[in-house]
Amino acid sequence: MTVKKDDTVQVHYKGTLKDGEVFDSSEGRDPLQFKVGGGQVIPGFEKGVIGMEVGEKKKIHIPCAEAYGERNPDMMIEAPLDQVPADLEPEVGMMLEVGGPGGELLRTTVCKISETHIYLDANAPLAGEDLDFEVELLAVK
Repeated sequence: MTVKKDDTVQVHYKGTLKDGEVFDSSEGRDPLQFKVGGGQVIPGFEKGVIGMEVGEKKKIHIPCAEAYGERNPDMMIEAPLDQVPADLEPEVGMMLEVGGPGGELLRTTVCKISETHIYLDANAPLAGEDLDFEVELLAVK
């Protein structure tokens, strides 16, 4: 049985960046389960498992357009430090949730702090990155 749209699959995977750095893996955890075409994983990952058979191992290369998209400069936020809560001591690399223009919560990363401003990046951490996965299909339902 080969994987097709609307199937529910279970996979083990390891995701790496261009330089070989592992950014995510199911090693030591339960397998990832998702419905193909259900939008639960990035589009390139869904496309990559279509046609696989149980027990098959495959390498999938996903260009950034089919992963988290290009980095968007409009997702960079500059705010006065006096808008940061007094009990928060931000540091570069820290993840913060901030209110977006429509009231939504944005997950951001602190990328710079000056004497007067804090600079946040609301892009997805893997935006602009091509991704490589090693995938093993364990089950199809």
